[in-house]
Amino acid sequence: MLRPMSVLKGILAVVILLAFPSWGGSQKLRKIHVAIPAVSPASTTFMVAKERGYYRDESLEAELIVMPAATAMQALIGGNVEFATVGGAGLPPVLRGAPVRFLFTTFNRPMFWLYSKPDIRSIKDLRGKKVGVSSLGSGPDSLLRDLLKRYGMEGGRDVVIMPMGAGIARFVALRAGSVEGAMLSIPSNFMAEEAGFRELVSFIKQDLVELQGSIVVREGLLESDPVLVEKFVRASLKGLLYFRNNRSGTTSILSRFLRVKEDLSGRIYELILPGATPDGTISEETQRKSLEHVLERVGLKEPPPLGKIFNFSLTQKVRDELQEKGWRP
Repeated sequence: MLRPMSVLKGILAVVILLAFPSWGGSQKLRKIHVAIPAVSPASTTFMVAKERGYYRDESLEAELIVMPAATAMQALIGGNVEFATVGGAGLPPVLRGAPVRFLFTTFNRPMFWLYSKPDIRSIKDLRGKKVGVSSLGSGPDSLLRDLLKRYGMEGGRDVVIMPMGAGIARFVALRAGSVEGAMLSIPSNFMAEEAGFRELVSFIKQDLVELQGSIVVREGLLESDPVLVEKFVRASLKGLLYFRNNRSGTTSILSRFLRVKEDLSGRIYELILPGATPDGTISEETQRKSLEHVLERVGLKEPPPLGKIFNFSLTQKVRDELQEKGWRP
């Protein structure tokens, strides 16, 4: 059995600490480990909550650790991190029976773009080619396989799907010629556009549901330490509400987080805001839609009861309490 933190020591992980200020105060803080799948806008809620001091307000020191989404789920299930902030990558494990629950989500639209070499003009032209995703089983991987299926192709057979890592790693692989196409997130999509690569699909414009920036937690932690879970959810919800209601402050944080100029972070903000949930929760209909492109991959015709996958009651409770207190970001 893996000891606590053994997974973290065995992977290439990046701890997000130096780019953000150290908040003062003599209160004793409880350190928690939070897996985020990439340095991308999908993690905006958690970066805002960290920089604004919302975790410290809850006596928490949140260490945000970048690792591939599939690895993040392994670390969560193994108890190596307290929380994972993955999206679609968290669905296959829970559909297969992993004892975890989705408590909160920042986005319900897929913020991914499929780019290719300029000579590839259509999805069908990807047959026999290599396409990069972050990791197998991740949200981009599932979206790509579903897209290929619509064009009569199977990912892994007709198109080689290659795990290339998080962040801009897929763009780097595309530019280097290691792959002919890549599933890109912000800001890599802007880089690919400027470099002359072809946008084949903008998934954010499709009628699709894809969860991103979610909070996933083990059932065991939810039962053994509900106070900790509530603190993390409360601070994260404050981060989401700040993001939704403070454009200038959020673009400044995004600029430092993504290491881009503020005019670009402003473009990013306008692009992602329509895909954000109002309060971290989604309807049952949206929950069902988020499962549609995952069920076949895990060998299911029908999903288990939604309550086995999602539990937004705690987020709803925290939201109501903040409203009653008149809290404003």
